[in-house]
Amino acid sequence: MAILEVQWVEAAAYVGAALCMGFGAIGAALGEGYAAGRAAQAIAKDSELSGPILKNMLIGQAVAESAGIFALVIAMLMLFVNAEGATLVQGFAYLGSGLAMGLGAVGSGLGSGFPAAEASEGLASNPSTAGSLTTNMLIGAAICQTPAIFAMVVAFMLMFTDYSSMALWPTWAALLGAGLSVGLAAIGSGVGSGMPAGSSTLGISRQPAAASQIRTNMLIGSAVSQTPAIFGMVVAFMLMFVDFSDRAAWPTWAALLGAGLSTGLSAIGPGIGNGFTAWEASAGVARVPEASGPITTTMLIGQTVAQSTVIYGFLVSLILLFIPLEASTNIVDWTIPLSAGICMGFGGIGPGIGEGIAAAYAVNRIARDAEQRVLLTRVMLVGQAVAESTGIYSLIVSLLLLFVV
Repeated sequence: MAILEVQWVEAAAYVGAALCMGFGAIGAALGEGYAAGRAAQAIAKDSELSGPILKNMLIGQAVAESAGIFALVIAMLMLFVNAEGATLVQGFAYLGSGLAMGLGAVGSGLGSGFPAAEASEGLASNPSTAGSLTTNMLIGAAICQTPAIFAMVVAFMLMFTDYSSMALWPTWAALLGAGLSVGLAAIGSGVGSGMPAGSSTLGISRQPAAASQIRTNMLIGSAVSQTPAIFGMVVAFMLMFVDFSDRAAWPTWAALLGAGLSTGLSAIGPGIGNGFTAWEASAGVARVPEASGPITTTMLIGQTVAQSTVIYGFLVSLILLFIPLEASTNIVDWTIPLSAGICMGFGGIGPGIGEGIAAAYAVNRIARDAEQRVLLTRVMLVGQAVAESTGIYSLIVSLLLLFVV
């Protein structure tokens, strides 16, 4: 039996490595391809700048590659893992680790391609700003890697924490949920952080005198775009380190898996939505630097509202983590908490993106006519409130599943 258990753990490590590198290869390749395409367009505008543009593209692609390299490192470690003495629960830790790093690399790889792409475009438009463009590109692309780093930290913890003393049920679900929570949440934040990084890089080429204001706006917008990934990491930590051994294995396992899905999925939309808003804010500051105050303020208001659905997802996750559940093997009893997590998770994606788009267009117009700020902000908030309604419906259904059905 012990030999068979070791084989299952090794098999899980190999599957985890495959998931890690398979998902991890997606984002970096897309980001690098986008950067290369925009570089080709830039060179077509001014072929005499082909050397500097090509060099800039390669630097940007190298940073975008980082997320894929993170995934490669985790995958290689799992391929050569020593499973001797490991219990079956460690196999699920490897699966969770692979999901965390693989999914976590998708957004960061893609997001890092935006500043690399816009730097090439900006260089073709204004070669004299080459130094500032490269600096901003590197700062923006580095910020994009943060969600992948969150995922990598969780992946390392899952790989190297000793779970041999933990019961298989419900620990396996907690470990998979941890990987899904941080991995999925990192997708939106990685992509969202790349949007203002790209927009600000292009903006600096058009308005080099306002580089400091543009970069400040980018940093603020990118920071807010990171917060959904932080929610995902917090839930992952709770799933990894809270002791659930005193809880009934059935249906607790479903609640733990649902908790990971609720925050992980619901974080995707707000991360991307906040990125849209920050993209337009950075472009607006570049267009009208003297309006940076109202632009940044409106951006933050819009991003705050767009953030709400990941908070709903986090709330449902907390309920699922700590709600007392009676022991039961009835299929209905374990379907309920899992369904609540899935409902709120998917239900948070659309509102987060939609509200971010509404805020982005409002910021765009305020940058063109700051005198209309009050009216436009009011329209933005009303529109966001309507878009928010579907997220609230999802929250209501999740709570009904948990407390009424």
